[in-house]
Amino acid sequence: MSADMSVAIIPARAGSKRLPGKNMRPLSGKPLIQWSIEVAFQSGCFDEVIITSDSDEILSLAHSLNCYCVRRPPELATDASPTFQAILHAIEAFEQDKNQSVSHIMLLQPTSPLRSVTDIKHAFALKKESGADSLISVCEMEHSPLWSNTLDTEGRMDDFLRAEIINKRSQDLPTYYRLNGAIYLTEADRIKEHNGFFMPNSRALIMPGERSVDVDTILDFKIAESILNAKDEV
Repeated sequence: MSADMSVAIIPARAGSKRLPGKNMRPLSGKPLIQWSIEVAFQSGCFDEVIITSDSDEILSLAHSLNCYCVRRPPELATDASPTFQAILHAIEAFEQDKNQSVSHIMLLQPTSPLRSVTDIKHAFALKKESGADSLISVCEMEHSPLWSNTLDTEGRMDDFLRAEIINKRSQDLPTYYRLNGAIYLTEADRIKEHNGFFMPNSRALIMPGERSVDVDTILDFKIAESILNAKDEV
């Protein structure tokens, strides 16, 4: 195979239980998935943008936007199918077709339409500077998990909060972060070795909350649309 390549992979199944057809749902004038495709090309960080999908509609759109398209087999397109398996399938198909080996893989989930070119470039720069084997994007949590707990069937609040947390202000609590689903970056051989992006020597790419909306429900969709519309009004 010829020289190594950096690729963006955007996985987009046809099915979605909580928000049917979300990847092609129009968001501020363009399908949801198109936001991720366009920012990948605009970043200038990738030799190829690869779409893996079981949807004719998604693959047709991706082809029209100059993406490399991989048809995902049915067994890799179920609710229970791990994303990394679809990634490995797409990489293998691409390498065999193009006779080129992939070095770096960045997973860009289509449900994160607000990530920016800056976020993508920062990820590559941080990986190089830190020597990390993988980078995973996170954002600060909107509410501390220390304020949360499970409830029994009667909804009793006994021992809901630990004693040392009661009467503390939120600003006095430690800062917690959550996965935001926007960016995952590693080498192709690393994802094959560890079956995913979580591995020893992983580092966090901290992103702001306003670019960390992960569209999974209609409320998420409306929040993302409101943020995009607000940008247009500035």
